[in-house]
Amino acid sequence: MSKQEIIGNGTWIDKLAWELVEREKSLGRNTKLLKVESGLGASGIPHIGSLGDAVRAYGVKLALENFGYKSELVAYSDDLDGLRKIPEGFPSSLDEHLAKPVSLIPDPFGCHESYGMHMSSLLLEGLDRLGISYEFKRAYDTYQKGLLKEQIHTILINSKKIGNKIEELVGQEKYQKFLPYFPVCSNCNRLYTAEAYEYLQDEKKIRYKCQDALIGSKNLKGCGNDGIADITKDLGKLAWKVEFAARWQAFDIRFEAYGKDIMDSVKVNDWVADEILKFPHPHHVKYEMFLDKGGKKISKSLGNVVTAQSWLKYGTPKSILLLLYKRITGARELGFEDIPSLMDEYNELEDIFFGKIKLDNEAKVVKSKGLYQYVNLLKPPKNPSQHVSYRLLIEICKIFKEDRIQRVTKKLLDYGTIKNVDPQIEELIVLAGNFADDFDTQQKIEINLDNTIKKALKEIADFLSAENEPQDIQNSIYQISKANNIEPKDLFKTLYQIILSTDRGPRIGPFINDIGRKKVAQTLYSYVQ
Repeated sequence: MSKQEIIGNGTWIDKLAWELVEREKSLGRNTKLLKVESGLGASGIPHIGSLGDAVRAYGVKLALENFGYKSELVAYSDDLDGLRKIPEGFPSSLDEHLAKPVSLIPDPFGCHESYGMHMSSLLLEGLDRLGISYEFKRAYDTYQKGLLKEQIHTILINSKKIGNKIEELVGQEKYQKFLPYFPVCSNCNRLYTAEAYEYLQDEKKIRYKCQDALIGSKNLKGCGNDGIADITKDLGKLAWKVEFAARWQAFDIRFEAYGKDIMDSVKVNDWVADEILKFPHPHHVKYEMFLDKGGKKISKSLGNVVTAQSWLKYGTPKSILLLLYKRITGARELGFEDIPSLMDEYNELEDIFFGKIKLDNEAKVVKSKGLYQYVNLLKPPKNPSQHVSYRLLIEICKIFKEDRIQRVTKKLLDYGTIKNVDPQIEELIVLAGNFADDFDTQQKIEINLDNTIKKALKEIADFLSAENEPQDIQNSIYQISKANNIEPKDLFKTLYQIILSTDRGPRIGPFINDIGRKKVAQTLYSYVQ
């Protein structure tokens, strides 16, 4: 790759930001401030995927600033969204609040003003801990202050045209019969049961009927209220099919990513923005959804979520940022077992950035250095940190339960892995200790082993499992390698890969003795039998 071909820091983030700028120029729009937006769901537990939307948008913001443009991230909480399903593990008392806006539902945990703010605060806390800065906006405030009233009016007077276009674009016929707006029923406070059927445009009021509605798999009874709602005063919200467009224009949004699960909504909103509101829709990028290890979509309602809070019990904020900035396309299975590899991958990126690891592929060097910079939010450290393999820490932490920080630190010093006591290493020991305590299993990694290596590994396993404790494990492994015409460094490398999923580590003999020779023997047998 030539230098001329490199955009910014050479990542997909830079390419996306550059495309955004070029599009804005072609549209002839003012580029004084380029706002990016992330929609925050407030109806269920925010997971890593929910966080990813905002983190990636923030990456684009950083890239725009790196190009010399002023940019802001708007984090918009949709806390007027109605509760469709009770999340796994939440009290059944929420059942009476189904279809109500989450901002009007009491917080079941009693620590926030509403259910919606409880959920929003969890996601905002995750962003704060990652170092993401943003301008927070709530749907409740946005609608109550009338910030979208002009857009709502324009959309409603064009509702017939929009309803026909929705049917044409995505095959949904609902909005040919009803308006794309949900008033909150003045009698029962439900949102989705209040079907709006007429807009009195001179009065800016909506006629609606509260009737039965299918919410998820549950049929909810409407209260039968015949109501009139004032779009400038009364609480209600636009349907998703048109609401994004209204926000984009009102807040002057120039970029928003979206998940493939809302492709239809984005398609319609783009048309509404362009053709009805006469506001060019933002530049987009589509991302795939995170899946759990069973291949199921991570769902706020199913309860198979990996939250930022739970992740940060075991991994650093930078491990989350690395996960989210590595790439944007392609569905990925995600679980806590991914943390060790991400923690160690960050160390590798740092070594590349500071020139400790040399790569022949220049394109990979540029991309790796760029990725490292974004993981550090374009404020990389001036000097590299002391590195310790996270997997090594896990194994040592399994040995020591009491006085863990002090005893693990001493082992690292004994091994020569670290040169001095380091507060950062102590923090890593806490994280790795949590992982060791909660996940006591190590995934078997796939390694191509020839028969000669397998024979040598079996011999090592045999002497490690013998009743008489070996006196010099290090030397015995060396002798086995020579007896089988294997370069010692190659056999040691294989052992590190099997035991630690890395190419190197502390002196192997003392380490095996520390973590348990019979335990290591069993692991080796699993590769040769």
